[in-house]
Amino acid sequence: MRDRIILGSISRPSIRKLARRGGIKRMAAACDDTVRQELNNFLHKVLRDTITYTMHAGRKTVSTTDVCLGLRNQGRTLYGF
Repeated sequence: MRDRIILGSISRPSIRKLARRGGIKRMAAACDDTVRQELNNFLHKVLRDTITYTMHAGRKTVSTTDVCLGLRNQGRTLYGF
């Protein structure tokens, strides 16, 4: 298993869509790189924990429970699953 998961670049429209969902009306273009880096860091941490739960269970397929447990381990509980 690789030490670091390389994620594809997150586009500006995707960042804007996430910001709008979070309640931000306007965002400076200079914020894109910072937001992109923080989002990559967050996803890396959650995916690392999710993959750990999947491998510990002896499976190769990631389940929704694994993702929920990975998020819970990061302190972000996801309800409804």
